[in-house]
Amino acid sequence: MVDRHGGDLLIELMCEYDVRVAFGVASVHNLPLVEALDREGMFVAVRHEAAAVNAADAYSRVSGGLGVAITSTGTGAGNAAGSMVEAQAAGSRVLHITGQIESAYLNQDRGMLHDTPRQTDLLRAVSKSAKTVLSAEGARRVLWAAAAEALAAPQGPVSVEWPYDLQYAAQTAETPMHRALAQPPVASDAALDEAAELVLAARRPVLWIGGGGRGARAELLELAELLGLPVLTSNAGRGSIREDHEQVIGNYATYPDARELLAAADLLIGVGTHYRASETANFALAMPGKHVQIDVDPLALGRNYPATVGLAGDAAVTVEGLLKRLRGWETAREPDWTARGTSTRHAVRKDQRSAIGQYAQLCDSLRLHLPEDSVIARDVTVPSSTWGNRLLEIYDPATNVYPLGGGIGQGLAMGIGAAAAQRDQPTAVIAGDGGVSVHIGEIATLAEQSPWLILIVFNDGGYGVLRSMQDVHGKRRAGVDLLAFDFARLAASVGLEHRLVRAADDFDDALSEALSARRPFVVEVDMTALAPMPKPFVPPLPVF
Repeated sequence: MVDRHGGDLLIELMCEYDVRVAFGVASVHNLPLVEALDREGMFVAVRHEAAAVNAADAYSRVSGGLGVAITSTGTGAGNAAGSMVEAQAAGSRVLHITGQIESAYLNQDRGMLHDTPRQTDLLRAVSKSAKTVLSAEGARRVLWAAAAEALAAPQGPVSVEWPYDLQYAAQTAETPMHRALAQPPVASDAALDEAAELVLAARRPVLWIGGGGRGARAELLELAELLGLPVLTSNAGRGSIREDHEQVIGNYATYPDARELLAAADLLIGVGTHYRASETANFALAMPGKHVQIDVDPLALGRNYPATVGLAGDAAVTVEGLLKRLRGWETAREPDWTARGTSTRHAVRKDQRSAIGQYAQLCDSLRLHLPEDSVIARDVTVPSSTWGNRLLEIYDPATNVYPLGGGIGQGLAMGIGAAAAQRDQPTAVIAGDGGVSVHIGEIATLAEQSPWLILIVFNDGGYGVLRSMQDVHGKRRAGVDLLAFDFARLAASVGLEHRLVRAADDFDDALSEALSARRPFVVEVDMTALAPMPKPFVPPLPVF
């Protein structure tokens, strides 16, 4: 053994990028990294590699910087693949470091422990890029290049394979090779002029903000207020303008009143949104004939809806460029257009409150008791897919954490990662019994790490989203009614407090008790005891 090896190199990188902790699972193929991180109090041991990436993903989203996940090679790297897909879909800045077999036997298929020939191909499929450390001297260059690439626009997860013998190899304390981040494209003056002309001539313009608008909050607020724009958002764009703002309709584009507003609009300004299938009724949502689209990824422009003017560039820089051309000019906007947007805002919320019945009371309680800057991590479950993703107000996009790719079971690990990034405020996790069961071991991680986190488990005895689809479409239930854990005993087994809620009126007290504990707390809502939602939730997916 040597005094300074790969683990110390990783710590150096994390300190440079202000990353406090890495999430991972210890293995014979990553022990030098795990041991060094643990020595410095920088390692969070989760129970599954997928959870490591989910936690690093959420850590990145909340902190605004880099998230780090450590996994083993072979099966361990494969276990992480699904969560890498999520990080890739969300454009999360994750550095995924997976061990590898001894460097002398790479790519020889000789049956080494955990060896997976073509593992690099797997990682390339689920990452922005995949790199391999091939020498002790090259480790520094590979790591710093991977971190820079994860942070460069368009952002995304990058995987690094690191043979375990090279992790043990001596590392000198050289000055790292800093790599400048690749600069995003810049929209041309001509394109900005053309976009400004469209905006000034529009009588009924609408703004749609996606996840790419999260870094342009001040600019987007000025644009919306300057032009009196009704504001729609994708799920990822929520909070880019506070959702208590009267012009913000929010993540309601497929609701009838919002559809009518879009149908009446004559210009759509899209910022950092890809108009995903789940948010446009599988691309069937009618859009205005004229469309100004802003995205840092040139390939996204016009991909799902034609763009009259496509502006490739950073959202904040590009919107500011547009504002410079709009300030001080009169627009052709109809006088009552802003008021119509506000009316639509209230109409869609009234419609949803009616559709969810008693659950509106739970939604109100969460917003009342949670601080504005508390992270609300949501797994895929009926309460999240209905009111959690829309009615529950978000004031800062960094507090809006959910699985963009729609995969179940990621919420708890995301909540653990979010809590590690934001230690001075409570974190809430909204999950279903089915989702928690996917990675039930992370209950032990929660107890071990002891963050100020409230796990709210909505227990309906299975997969409620899929059950609703089968019920509504007259199909026989299959694979959706599952034996649920006894969450009271499960929580007690690892020393966590638990409170069961069987009536909507009791949720407020349970949440208050959980928050006042200032430590992990499980609140279980028995959905079978509450009155069902007046309108069953059926996802906007095709059923044949």
